Amino acid sequence: MKLLLKSTVFILLIFSTIYPSNACTIAVISGKYTADGRPILWKNRDTWAVHNQIMYFTDGKYKYMGLVNSGDKTGKSVWIGMNETGFAIMNSASYNLNLGDTVKLSGWEGRLIKQALATCATVEDFEKMLKDYPKPTRLEANFGVIDAQGGAAMFEVSNRGYVKFDANDPKVAPFGYIIRANYSFTGKFGPESSGYIRYNTVNEQFYNAVSTNTMTPRFVMQDVTKGLKHSLLKIDLFQQYANIPANTPTFTFFHDFIPRRLSASAVVIEGVKKGENPELTTMWASVGFPLTSIAVPFWIAGGNDFPSIFKANDKIKDSPECYAALQLKKRVFPIRWGKYASKYYININQLVNADNTGIRQIIKTYEDTIFVRTEKLLNKWRKQNKIDKTELAGFYNWYEKLVIDMYQKQFNINLKSLAFEQ
Repeated sequence: MKLLLKSTVFILLIFSTIYPSNACTIAVISGKYTADGRPILWKNRDTWAVHNQIMYFTDGKYKYMGLVNSGDKTGKSVWIGMNETGFAIMNSASYNLNLGDTVKLSGWEGRLIKQALATCATVEDFEKMLKDYPKPTRLEANFGVIDAQGGAAMFEVSNRGYVKFDANDPKVAPFGYIIRANYSFTGKFGPESSGYIRYNTVNEQFYNAVSTNTMTPRFVMQDVTKGLKHSLLKIDLFQQYANIPANTPTFTFFHDFIPRRLSASAVVIEGVKKGENPELTTMWASVGFPLTSIAVPFWIAGGNDFPSIFKANDKIKDSPECYAALQLKKRVFPIRWGKYASKYYININQLVNADNTGIRQIIKTYEDTIFVRTEKLLNKWRKQNKIDKTELAGFYNWYEKLVIDMYQKQFNINLKSLAFEQ
């Protein structure tokens, strides 16, 4: 029995390394179409690997940081991140590029992202890396990238090679953004792939934002990654159930929204304008289930001295923030029996209610405070074209305490002891 258990754990670990992701929703947005002229990169990470952390690296040509599985202690794979040159990259799995191809996939998209962060400074650098990549690539994915020179592009990568989509080219992206879910435009459209409804939901919101000049990192993070609109059903769960009193269990079908039951984290990276200091590139991350986690910013300039609640903790085998988000997720998905009931039905009253005591309502209040204070700091740093590291350290300390206090006061989840047990 012990041998069988060890073998099973070993197989699961191998599987988690080779096949780490099964779905995501992503976008690249040209700085020509954002409210402040800076490009944006976005990824909602949907995967069975729901335990996530933030890691900082100095093992490459460039220093970099990004989202990593909590169980990946050495950071072999990164799923979205940025480096000191202002280059940033992420991916989504695609299921319609290698149809009929018998070459086995490697599942190494995260390793390619890590390699790119360690060695690339521009979109052109990444394209050269793809040109030189061994063929067949054993990959089937969409990769989005931005850089400090104004570059913003999506690459659809198959076993045969890649196709580039330039977000700055109006013939390719007439509204300045490129969205992908779990299919590629150069592949076959059909039942093999997924995410068509998610694509349309994002497209509707992005078009409205670009047309009204309200495309910002805050909009993407709060209204899109954590939104509950559904383009096919023409509903918004947050609006539909907002008038029901608290503590009134209210279940609704939950499928094909942008945040999904297997959403592990959400990350939005805002680049810089051409000529700005690349260290001003800002990574907003909701580490853990997006609807129950809080979005906070990170910068390369702070090195590894970012809040410890976003680093993996040996005691819980997860980052404390992700741990807290997953504890709250249990309240949102309380059904424990049934093959589909536990997957597709959500107690929406736990997230939003008429008394404004829903999990998302409470967290958003704290999140709003962080966004406002961050914007003030960024405006100051942008004027001086550099980050004041003393101010940054103080800011990190401030929002770590705020997040710890929030989970304790509002949800009775104690992260204080875990925050310093690294």
